[in-house]
Amino acid sequence: MVAQNGKDLLIKIDMTGDGLFQTVAGLRATRLSFNAESVDVTSLESQGGWRELLAGAGVRSAAISGSGVFRDETTDERARAIFWGGETPAFQVIVPDFGTVEGPFQITSLEYAGSHDGEATYELSLASAGALTFLAEAP
Repeated sequence: MVAQNGKDLLIKIDMTGDGLFQTVAGLRATRLSFNAESVDVTSLESQGGWRELLAGAGVRSAAISGSGVFRDETTDERARAIFWGGETPAFQVIVPDFGTVEGPFQITSLEYAGSHDGEATYELSLASAGALTFLAEAP
């Protein structure tokens, strides 16, 4: 696999609930992380005292974060409405040469910043709010 452009990692939002996704505009940096809690079932009978984990148990989650500059009123307004309304609409994350992750997310943090001699910026964090799907990119 060759190196990928960071700008190709996209966060998209279902703007109206009809499955039509639009890229969140102005992002300069994005991050997607997956997490899985483990369930420890180690006992005195565990072979050699090694920890044992229960397969398929625990809570899985994903987190998305991004930061950038304002470039589009439509996606900015939608992000604010999602945050203030506590909504959990569908989002997509496109990871180049990997695939697409899709599912409900809640915006858990929305931050705005600016300096007197620079552009206004924002940061957002999202937490998975249900089952996610993954569609691998065809080779």
